[in-house]
Amino acid sequence: MSKPTKEISLRKMKWMLFLLGFAKIPIIGFIKPRLIVLDDEKATVKIRLRRRSKNHLNSMYFGALAVGADVAAGLHAFYFAEKMGKKVSFAFKGMNAEFLMRAESDIEFISEDGAKVSDAMNRSLESGVRINEPIMVLAKNTKNEVVATFEMIVSVKVKI
Repeated sequence: MSKPTKEISLRKMKWMLFLLGFAKIPIIGFIKPRLIVLDDEKATVKIRLRRRSKNHLNSMYFGALAVGADVAAGLHAFYFAEKMGKKVSFAFKGMNAEFLMRAESDIEFISEDGAKVSDAMNRSLESGVRINEPIMVLAKNTKNEVVATFEMIVSVKVKI
């Protein structure tokens, strides 16, 4: 089993998120999610409620909420790939969302399933096959109320 070895700075991961939005996935660059926390267990991303992210009801648009969940769930794959020094083929296989209330303020997207992503990547490295893992993401407003929950099915394959 390959154990993560390198320390990865939050600054480096912020830069990688910026580059991902700039070069590969323009909608991420347009929405401009801000990385708040990223460690072995937790990823927190914040999206501000502003003209680019809100709908006609002055709440956060569904697409902006999906971007936040996508980034919060996916960052651990990039984080552990950097720590392992491996290339990873990463995608989302599915998504289930439940919207509990209108998102009428800035929203933080929190994923505390880093250990599940790390385990999936280690299993993929050992077996050489693609591994699917459900990752939970909570979307909270500035009052710390949960406005939405997302189950993102992360699919990873570590390239040998």
